[in-house]
Amino acid sequence: MSRPPASKPAENDVSQHLKPLQEAKLSVDNQEPEPLMELPEIDLNNSDLYLNRELSYFQFNLRVLDQARDPRHPLLERLMFLLIFSSNLDEFYEIRVSGLKKQMEFGRQRPGADGKYPDEILREINQQVRVAVQQQYRILNEELLPSLAEQNIRFLYRHEWNEDLTNWAQNYFRDEVLPVISPLGLDPAHPFPRLVNKSLNFILSLEGKDAFGRDSGLAIVPAPRSLPRLIKVPSSILPDGDNFIFLSSIIHAHVEEFFPGMRVTECHQFRVTRNSDLEMSNVEGQDVASVLQGELLMRRFGTAAKLEVGAACPRELTDFLLERFNLTEDDLFRLDGPVNLQRLMTLTSMLNRPDLSFPTFTPGTPAALEAGNDIFAAVTKEDQLLHHPFQSFLPIIDWVRQAAKDPCVLSIKQTLYRTNESSELVEALSEAARNGKEVTVVIELRARFDEKENIQFASKLQEAGAVVVYGVMGYKTHAKMLLIVRREGGKLKRYAHLGTGNYHRKTSLVYTDYGLLTCDEVMCADVHKVFQQITGMGKRIVPDMMLHAPFRLKKSLIKMIQEEKKAAIDGRPARIIAKMNSLTDPDIIKELYSAARHGVKIDLIIRGICCLKPGIEGVSENIRVVSIIGRFLEHSRVYYFENNTPQLYCASADWMERNLVHRIEVAFPVLKKRLMNRIIEDLHWYLEDRGQSWDLQADGSYARNLPDANNELEQVQSRLLNQLATVRYSSV
Repeated sequence: MSRPPASKPAENDVSQHLKPLQEAKLSVDNQEPEPLMELPEIDLNNSDLYLNRELSYFQFNLRVLDQARDPRHPLLERLMFLLIFSSNLDEFYEIRVSGLKKQMEFGRQRPGADGKYPDEILREINQQVRVAVQQQYRILNEELLPSLAEQNIRFLYRHEWNEDLTNWAQNYFRDEVLPVISPLGLDPAHPFPRLVNKSLNFILSLEGKDAFGRDSGLAIVPAPRSLPRLIKVPSSILPDGDNFIFLSSIIHAHVEEFFPGMRVTECHQFRVTRNSDLEMSNVEGQDVASVLQGELLMRRFGTAAKLEVGAACPRELTDFLLERFNLTEDDLFRLDGPVNLQRLMTLTSMLNRPDLSFPTFTPGTPAALEAGNDIFAAVTKEDQLLHHPFQSFLPIIDWVRQAAKDPCVLSIKQTLYRTNESSELVEALSEAARNGKEVTVVIELRARFDEKENIQFASKLQEAGAVVVYGVMGYKTHAKMLLIVRREGGKLKRYAHLGTGNYHRKTSLVYTDYGLLTCDEVMCADVHKVFQQITGMGKRIVPDMMLHAPFRLKKSLIKMIQEEKKAAIDGRPARIIAKMNSLTDPDIIKELYSAARHGVKIDLIIRGICCLKPGIEGVSENIRVVSIIGRFLEHSRVYYFENNTPQLYCASADWMERNLVHRIEVAFPVLKKRLMNRIIEDLHWYLEDRGQSWDLQADGSYARNLPDANNELEQVQSRLLNQLATVRYSSV
């Protein structure tokens, strides 16, 4: 049953929400500020004040893994968290670990603000990952699989097959597997193959000679990606419950059929993870899309970074594989279960067990933006704020569709960083172009792991007559902007949508983000200026309200932090609340330390990487860092500065060097007090959370906040769901 919405503050009472400072505010009113004690000098560049970026990111993955053992989560969701940990770990090696290895390879070892060198970081990563992976498979084998079996969901290994299942598996192998697999014997004419990144493979030891008299003794069997890794057993074979077998088990059971007349003495699965970071070098004078397509072909065969093998794989075979992939023992991981664990994510689509999943929900929609309404009229009346996934992303798609058909609309401009595979937005923009609108789309081709889809979207839009640009070389276009120009009453009027997340309907159901719909003249003019700067050429254009990177955003953030510090020195209320994915920029961290030392109360809601250390005596006692890990991926970026006149910005940018210096980003102010109040209340719910929050400690570890048994609204994401969406609990 949904709970009633939380009470809202008075329209103009923004500071009402700043609960931790209420008493301080009362005490300073009408009083002369006390002189500030002189602070001792501290070197804020000291490496002891900073956490390592890669190690901090791995700490985030550990918090994800911890969700897999949390009994408060439904059973299938616990399994999904376990698999997400695998997926995150793969990307960690594909990008971050590979980058560290490359620094060492080319002799470019440089310490970060934390003072650690790449070789030192890699040693620590290796130690921590080993412990975590062992823990992951323990959770799988000792907790999740037995619990799933109790729910009649079973994963059957070969020793558990009965006669009927054995016969069925043999037929499946001969009908579905054998025709598409090409076993590879290894000899001088058959050198070790180039194996695709993260593909499932088997290494075999053989005895005997083949038809040509060869007896190399080794072979590789790659499992084609066209074959499912998890296979559901028909109910006619096993009628009791939902039963699954792994493709690896079927191949292993029948592997000798690939080598008739020979004996397989060893058969072990393995998987290699490769460097997947695109170089994008030598693009000068060339078409970016063409260069990128070439790079994508090479991504599957990048330098190896990690080798995973089955736990029983003998030393001589692992040594052989390590040599072929040019890896060391530190890069080898023995796994007590499937090596391609994240392919189990298909399980949810093969089951109908809503009782083992999170409750379904229907995102809410403000009445003014419901389907069929005139969204232009609604935005003209007042700014509209959407909070995904608790509120629907569909009004944004509907707005572009409406604009595509509206004869009064003259032009549409939009940025696309990531969007879903069959994007309704791309269809709507294409329709607008075919209808004679001036459509300009800035597509970021280098959005990691979405490059191929973005190239396809660019071609589709160009075929429809839209102007497609790929941003600015050297700067990823990460800003989330939509601008519509419409003729009303003989004059041109601009409308804009600005967001903290991607124009991606599917991720809008699992990522938390804010989106603002506005027709404010100054704000829309700012959006126009940023588009003009991206698509055209010329000197820097300075928006009036918005802050944009790489030009003004970082300087403005530093200035606003310094203004809070000055307010604290003057004895006035001073408060910063910032929510983001990551905080790594050393200049920003130094300013936060300095402000905190002078009495500014700082709360940072940071999901992932945080290089700042809270709670250091004399430096950061006034800083709290909280991480929220739950059903939805926290993705929204919000910056709140109290000062004399409270300022609140939503943004596409984290406080990272790459976002503030090497990307095109925007931070937009929320001007309406009602909407500002609403976001501030959300921030306080995040800070009050006792159900899915973790506090960062000065040593880089995280302490989980224990739930209050008497507070049924303790989880912030549940509170927001109950306030803004319709939740349906399973009756199964």
